[in-house]
Amino acid sequence: MTLRRLSLLSTLAALAPLAAVAQALAPQPSATGSLDTIAQRFANGVVAVAEDKVITVDDLRREIAPRVPALQRSARNEKEFNDKLEALQDEVIQEMIDRVLIVRDFKKDEKRKVPESYVNNAIAEEQIRRFDGDRAKFLAYLRNSGLTYRDYRKRVEDDMIYDYMRGQQRKSQNIVSPARVEAFYNQNKDRFQQEDQVQMRLLSLTRQTGESDDSLLERAAKVQARFKAGEKFEDLARELSQDSKRAKGGDWGWQPRADLKPEFSEPLFKLEKGQATAPIVAPEAVYILYVEDRKFAGIQPLSEVREQIERILANQMAGESEQRWLERLRRNAYVKIY
Repeated sequence: MTLRRLSLLSTLAALAPLAAVAQALAPQPSATGSLDTIAQRFANGVVAVAEDKVITVDDLRREIAPRVPALQRSARNEKEFNDKLEALQDEVIQEMIDRVLIVRDFKKDEKRKVPESYVNNAIAEEQIRRFDGDRAKFLAYLRNSGLTYRDYRKRVEDDMIYDYMRGQQRKSQNIVSPARVEAFYNQNKDRFQQEDQVQMRLLSLTRQTGESDDSLLERAAKVQARFKAGEKFEDLARELSQDSKRAKGGDWGWQPRADLKPEFSEPLFKLEKGQATAPIVAPEAVYILYVEDRKFAGIQPLSEVREQIERILANQMAGESEQRWLERLRRNAYVKIY
């Protein structure tokens, strides 16, 4: 059973195979050819130098290769794909440079070390996750990737350092003043518009073979009588409802008016919190809908969105702080991009 508009779903279902066929027939840029363009761009085989670390074409290819299929799917033509690929190359090159500088910043303090056991555990987990614990498969992967075990181990350690340093940098920016929250709210009230919504519970009684509307309504009337006598709608739905939400007491969560069929939305949105509709008869069942809570259309009050704004601002502040940190690392380092 669904409360969504069936006509829209039917239309989407009909169009989906056509979209899939169109995508399958569209020419896809060659992944091999796209990676060859990297070698053409960096003819001497060197992409960049960051401090004492040389970043090679092979390093760049290894980082970009997993991202190429997504570019192929999103690009509408060869030119768009090539433009996106070049932008991705620039982005990844900067990421690789920043990674070198972040790891170097960590290692400047000789007291800071990654425990060997952490690296060992990370490698063991990776072997289980990607290679079913088969060490021979893992070593074959290293050979095919042109990596020694020592290279791979260093990469894992550097990954841990990189994640730790970025996490520490962002963690330091998690306190947002109430004044800043209020200012953001006042300047962005249009972001906090909400639709008319109901937190809805539903109890359904399935029509038995040959059962009349009168018989369905008679069964529903017994449920109504128990509800009016003081039983909780949630308990009644858990006991009697005949649909997939029965175990949750008929809880369908928050439902915007526009997402419900008129035969449900019109009676439901006339009710107040704690009220239930009269039985609604349909070909397959009879339904009773209950209003657990209401949200009226309009701008949400600050009290309801304060935590959301705090998260937005904390992420914004963390991003700005991280960017300043990276710019400082770049200023104080030797970096050359070819």
